[in-house]
Amino acid sequence: MTGGNGYLGSHSVALLLREGHRVRTTVRSPDRAADVRAALEADGADPDGRLEIVHADLTADDGWDDAVAGCAHVLHVASPFPGGRPAHDDDVIVPARDGALRVLRSARQGGVRRVVLTSSFAAVGYSRKASGRYDETDWTDPADDNSAYVRSKTIAERAAWDFVAAEGNGLELAVVNPSGIFGPVLGPRLSASIGLLKAMLEGAVPAVPPVYFGVVDVRDVAELHLRAMTHPAAAGERFLAGSGEAISFLQMARMLADGLGERAARVPTMELSAEQVREAARTDPALRETAGRLGEVPRLDTGKARSVLGWAPRDTATTIVDTAESLFRLGLVAWPGPGRLPADEGTAAR
Repeated sequence: MTGGNGYLGSHSVALLLREGHRVRTTVRSPDRAADVRAALEADGADPDGRLEIVHADLTADDGWDDAVAGCAHVLHVASPFPGGRPAHDDDVIVPARDGALRVLRSARQGGVRRVVLTSSFAAVGYSRKASGRYDETDWTDPADDNSAYVRSKTIAERAAWDFVAAEGNGLELAVVNPSGIFGPVLGPRLSASIGLLKAMLEGAVPAVPPVYFGVVDVRDVAELHLRAMTHPAAAGERFLAGSGEAISFLQMARMLADGLGERAARVPTMELSAEQVREAARTDPALRETAGRLGEVPRLDTGKARSVLGWAPRDTATTIVDTAESLFRLGLVAWPGPGRLPADEGTAAR
């Protein structure tokens, strides 16, 4: 499995070990091996001598043949996710595409039975449809004016399918396309989505844009990968992953308030108008994509994962609250404690 020190990767390693598998996972640099072991300890998963951690970088050929040697399955979870807007789109697109192809070539060479690739809803639903409903037959057009990350997910997944069709020599491919991934964190390295939730809890986000997005629990995404790895019907298929109806940032804030009580006293209670978002996007490139999705409420049809693989995800509110609880548990949210909130903040929360 690639990227065992990442958010989804660490949960996936833990689940595989609990299910009795032997796991070899890659990290981009040797010093990240400690992150893998720390995450497993936080999750309560015991490697019991069944975990091997090796070094392989998606931007280089070295190490991949050895990494997959003797493996029956490969879960390709790792992918670049920029912390900000990259200087050039290819800084994100090329590593995502070429990294996926490196993994697939080594898997084919090593006699791997099946590769499960982590793609994204970004590769499915970022070319707007009038109906707003998306399923596995939909594709984002990489020529559309989307972020480098969105384009990278589409281009990398297309390249993977093309490779298997033309050069796979019997290698099976299954793809998981998650919506926004939330759920318990196992360490201090936070994804962009979790970082935003953390900022909401700390009062750093006074108002939120009226944007809707799908949510899925990281634990359920890990389980879906495992099902796609082993189920005979998963070969050659994409599986869209979402836990329910799309929610807005303001609805997320309300879920936090309902589930956490006083600890959510700093979450935002106001929503920006569409005009305010568009005006801010004129000077803030990071908001350009947000402004382009105003008014759209995507509807994700996840019936395929449920009916074919028997997948049953958690409800969204549970996922959001569990995310916050893990941030408090690990001391990653700056929280002054009961009775020490400023009066205006405590009043606003109610």
